[in-house]
Amino acid sequence: DVQLQASGGGLVQPGGSLRLSCAASGFAFYDVAIGWFRQAPGKQREKISFIKISDGIPIYEDSMKGRVAMSSDNAKNSVFLQMNKLKPEDAAVYYCAVDPTGIGEVYDYWGKGTLVTVSS
Repeated sequence: DVQLQASGGGLVQPGGSLRLSCAASGFAFYDVAIGWFRQAPGKQREKISFIKISDGIPIYEDSMKGRVAMSSDNAKNSVFLQMNKLKPEDAAVYYCAVDPTGIGEVYDYWGKGTLVTVSS
């Protein structure tokens, strides 16, 4: 089975940082795209970034551009999201997901999210 496990969330103050991790298993890691998403209460799910495992180059949406850095570690079957300068509006459940086509557009597999709270 395809499994994704996001972790690393928690409580941070505005301006603080968190590093999220996503451990993946159950698929060929070398030919997929993996994305990071978030969903705040009462709001639609929002894409943050994605990475093609084939090249390891992250692509960022506007939502958190300039405040996040995505990376992958193929040896660990994992991707990461370093988040900086966090704002109260960043509070959400953060998810990782897999696009098995490797394009980074349609994500068929989703992990359980990790909760990020930003509050002073």
